[in-house]
Amino acid sequence: MKPSLQLRISQQLALTPQLQQSIKLLQLSTLELNTEIEKMLSENPLLEREDNDYNAESWGHTADAVPTSAPEAHNGEEAAPAADERPDSGFEDGLSEWGGGGSGAPRDDDDDADFQEFRAAETSLRDHLESQIALILLSDRDRELVRFLVEALDENGYLTQPLEELLALLPEEAEVELEELQIALNHLQQLDPTGVGARSPSECLVLQLRAGPQDSIQELAIAIASKYLELLAARDFARLKRVLGCSDNMLREAHQRICALDPHPCSRFAALDVRYIVPDVIVRKVRGQWTAMLNPDAMPKLRINQLYAGILQQQRGAGASLAGQLQEARWMIKNVQQRFDTILRVSQTIVDRQRQFFDYGDVAMRPLTLREIAEQLELHESTISRVTTQKYMATPRGILELKYFFGSHVATESGGACSATAIRALIRQLVGAEDRKKPLSDARIAELLGQQGIVVARRTIAKYREALNIPPVSQRKMI
Repeated sequence: MKPSLQLRISQQLALTPQLQQSIKLLQLSTLELNTEIEKMLSENPLLEREDNDYNAESWGHTADAVPTSAPEAHNGEEAAPAADERPDSGFEDGLSEWGGGGSGAPRDDDDDADFQEFRAAETSLRDHLESQIALILLSDRDRELVRFLVEALDENGYLTQPLEELLALLPEEAEVELEELQIALNHLQQLDPTGVGARSPSECLVLQLRAGPQDSIQELAIAIASKYLELLAARDFARLKRVLGCSDNMLREAHQRICALDPHPCSRFAALDVRYIVPDVIVRKVRGQWTAMLNPDAMPKLRINQLYAGILQQQRGAGASLAGQLQEARWMIKNVQQRFDTILRVSQTIVDRQRQFFDYGDVAMRPLTLREIAEQLELHESTISRVTTQKYMATPRGILELKYFFGSHVATESGGACSATAIRALIRQLVGAEDRKKPLSDARIAELLGQQGIVVARRTIAKYREALNIPPVSQRKMI
């Protein structure tokens, strides 16, 4: 076969640097976008913000930025720096090393610290316990043993290691007996907060019950918390009454006292992890119509640096690298604007489709898919997916991610469809209004929804109920 030359014409999609940047910016969250812009500002002198007094560190903490739900109260981080080491208290050298640090150095009243420094200096659990250990009448040896146990507590204030394992960690020359460690644990469990040093949730509840006024109901609650907590969690009230030989009223009162306790009494000393959400879009009702508008505090205002641009114009051809940076700056400004324009178009389309939700809440949520929005806006479905990921909408019903408005649907008897969000809202309403003595089973909930024309299988009800963190019927039953 002889070699030959052939001419072929074909089309191929090429991702230009500008298109790659546009796609990248579209899928970033608002805070990630700001990080990317800060990086570009530090690398490209031709790009600048319109507000010269802009403070990068405060970006995102605006009036429209709200903290998310949930602080992670058990993230294992302490709220204050590690305490300084105390001088030796006279106890054996080997054991003193295990005694842990005492309370940190006192704050100088004249310190002109800001609020953030004050937050960082809040008392940790170990500092709180140390301040009490220093006041109780104990020998130096017993005090160091209590401090040793304090260092063994986890972030929730529980002592998860058996005393035998902790005893093995102590130096042999200290000659500590297991009974001494048990006495030190008793001293620790007398400290505030009540329940600290517990080795299980059951023991934590018992410690709190024993600290309260004692009567027949309290004794019954202690018996349940110490021996039959699993039966109580399973709502097996019939077996509890048979084992304890008590009446319905006594069991009800004991149950109420146990429910009033805190299984994590040390959680208030844990560090708070507050995360902020900056909504990209704000939805308001304007002249009777729900309207989406961009959040001005989420939009970075960029421009070309006129000084450098003027120099480049006067000395054409003199700076090739500067000309390239000018083009990159123009691309960035254009792509950022295009990003927010696309977000606004998608958001307004979602608002138009879900008007009933904004008027009546979750029960009126319509089924919606990414493909429907993509077809209406003549965009690719992957573009809609990027736009709705980590983008948030501030509405009268809360801060919601754009993906919240999408979901699966269930057919109705009339031939229509009901969204999964609406079904979950109906399940929440039915469970909230049920008789606690005769709670609704999953099959009964499916039957009630069927009476409203919504055909849902029992296993689907169970899946939605679990997603709502609603316990099964056996655990919702009250006496």
